[in-house]
Amino acid sequence: MRYEPPPLTRHLRVRRDRGHTVLEFHGEIDIAAAAEIEPHLDLATAEPDAQVVIDLTHIEFFDLSGLRLLYRARHRLTDGRLQLVCTHPLTLRMLRITGLTRLLPPWPSVEAALTAPGSRSGPVQ
Repeated sequence: MRYEPPPLTRHLRVRRDRGHTVLEFHGEIDIAAAAEIEPHLDLATAEPDAQVVIDLTHIEFFDLSGLRLLYRARHRLTDGRLQLVCTHPLTLRMLRITGLTRLLPPWPSVEAALTAPGSRSGPVQ
C-alpha cells in the first residue's frame, strides 16, 4: 500500500509520482477553493523546469477561478512540463470554448500523462 499524505486542503491533494508533482483537485473549484489551492500550485511550479500534472478527474464543479489556476500554472512553467488530466464533459467544453485546450490539451488519465513522451500537452480534444 502506498502512503498518501493528508490533503493540503479539502480541494487539493499533492503527491510525487515518477518525478512529477501531481496536483489532484477535488470537489467544487470556485473562488474560495482557488484561494486555497493557489499557494500550493505556486510551490509546485516554482522551479522553471518542474514536471507537474494537474488532475481534474475528481472535481464536481469548475468555474473561471479554476481556469485562472490553469493559466497561472502554464505561465509559471517556462521550461518545465505541465500536463492536464480531464475527462468531465462540461469542464472539457469550457476548456475548449476558452481556447485552453490549445495550450494544455487534456490527457484521459494520470497514467497517460505520466508516461507520455516529452510533450507538454495531451491528445484528448
